[in-house]
Parts: sequence; C-alpha cells; structure tokens
Amino acid sequence: MRCPACASLEDKVVDSRASDDGVAIRRRRQCLACGRRFTTFERLEEVPMMVVKRSGEREPFDREKIVAGVQAAAKNRPVGADQLDRLASAVEDDLRLAGGDVTSAQVGMAVLEQLRATDQVAAVRFASVYKEFDDPADFARELGLLTKDSAPKRR
Repeated sequence: MRCPACASLEDKVVDSRASDDGVAIRRRRQCLACGRRFTTFERLEEVPMMVVKRSGEREPFDREKIVAGVQAAAKNRPVGADQLDRLASAVEDDLRLAGGDVTSAQVGMAVLEQLRATDQVAAVRFASVYKEFDDPADFARELGLLTKDSAPKRR
C-alpha cells in the first residue's frame, strides 16, 4: 500500500478489524519511512453473474426480472412482497454457487423449484409461461409433477 504522505511502499499493519457487518476489513497501517498512520479497507470483489440466453446472447443477471416474473405468477395469491424478495435471494444464491455463467434454463428451473415450495398455484402459472404450455395436457403434466413432489393434503 502506498503511503498518502510520502508515497513509500513500505508499511506495517498496526490493527485489523471487521467493518460493515463483516463485508470489509478495516486496517490501520503505519508507514515505515515517515511514521504516518493511515487507514485502508479491503472488500471482496464480486464477479458479475452472466446469463446465457437461448439465442447465445449474454447479459448480466438481473434479480428484478425474477421478482417481476414471480409477482406476475403470484398475482391475487397469498404471497407477500417479503416472500418474493426472499425467493429471489434464494434463487440468486443458488445460481452463484453454480458458477459465473448460468443459462436462462437454469434460472427458470431455479425459480420454479423455489416457487413450488412457496405457492403451488403460482408455480403452475409460472410454469405455463416459462415452459410455453400449448394445450391442457401440459397443465395436467405439470400438476402431475407437482403432486409427485408434495405429500397429500390432510383434511
């Protein structure tokens, strides 16, 4: 680290502590040439996640697109805005674990899995758009998949 007073590259770390709820590390340094103390911060540099579309086009991951799509599927359903926000965060976290580039198909399937656990009717609505349903048999197939994944309701 270059000293702001004398531009020397020789310094020592005097104190280190977490800052910004653990997102950054604050370091107090002392220049070995002039003795001046100064503060530096270290932060993790996040690599932007890219989505590869069916056409081969790449675009940055946009969390708001997930929220908008799920909002449309959950319209008039008992799903709150905080649930939608948590769902979008869970999808983003899952995709970040997969790596830097994800396909639009991976994004859609991750949303569908999270939505099935949140609201099954909204999941069927989302699937009808995402999977481009053409006829009622597509709905029946999706409902079959949904009933296999969930236990029967108790009365």
